[in-house]
Amino acid sequence: MKDRLDDLLPPVEYITDAYKGSDKLKDKRVLITGGDSGIGRAVALHMAREGARVAILYHSDAKSAEQTRQGIEAEGAEALVLQGDTGSAESCATTVAAVVEAWGGIDVLVNNAGMQKPYAAQADISDAEWQQHFDVNMNGIFHTTRAALEHMKEGGSIINTTSVNAYVGNAALVPYTATKGAIVGYTRALALQLIERGIRVNQVAPGPVATEIQLVFKDFDEEMLKEMSSPMGRLGQPRELGPAYVFLACQDSSFMTGQTLHVNGGMITNG
Repeated sequence: MKDRLDDLLPPVEYITDAYKGSDKLKDKRVLITGGDSGIGRAVALHMAREGARVAILYHSDAKSAEQTRQGIEAEGAEALVLQGDTGSAESCATTVAAVVEAWGGIDVLVNNAGMQKPYAAQADISDAEWQQHFDVNMNGIFHTTRAALEHMKEGGSIINTTSVNAYVGNAALVPYTATKGAIVGYTRALALQLIERGIRVNQVAPGPVATEIQLVFKDFDEEMLKEMSSPMGRLGQPRELGPAYVFLACQDSSFMTGQTLHVNGGMITNG
């Protein structure tokens, strides 16, 4: 499944025939925030191929959400598409309630929704924009997780999306990087808190990936977008992230909690 977002980005690949499902998530009930596009869509399709029932939360792009629904159903999986705002505690709770009403509970929660905006200097960042980053990227994880935990049992898995920027920094993405650092701490602390319940909490830290979130650089500094790369000399593809989330969701990773998978094309983070 491919998509063309912009001439400055390579064609986006969400999943390929080379990925063979093996029922690693058969009948699992999955909720993915920000699941309509980018990494979230790739995760949705990979988990659907592994036999999961997949619910996605999207913010405003109904067309993209519908494409993801069609992709999930093409994998023979049941799909649930929900519109909401991770910046709203009420919306997060409503989303969880809808999944529970449909399927009776949640086995895997993927907190993936996020936003970023570049700034040249601290003085350019308004209080409202700083707060918006934390509302969407961090507070949404807290509110969605808190609501979901009421309906998760032993064997459940929570997977958060942080970023390589939490470990190496990014001069143009100070608010975004700060939220991703907060996610790292939250993941590690929550993992310890939930050990006794048998619920694992891990995270994926993507490097530069060809998704629409990168297009914020187009109006800020187009050269940054053109030069965005990794030690491998290219951007990653969402399809290269999907299997990492599957691994953390299934019992293949049963001895992992509080950990980070760095899928970043060779960027050394020492974290």
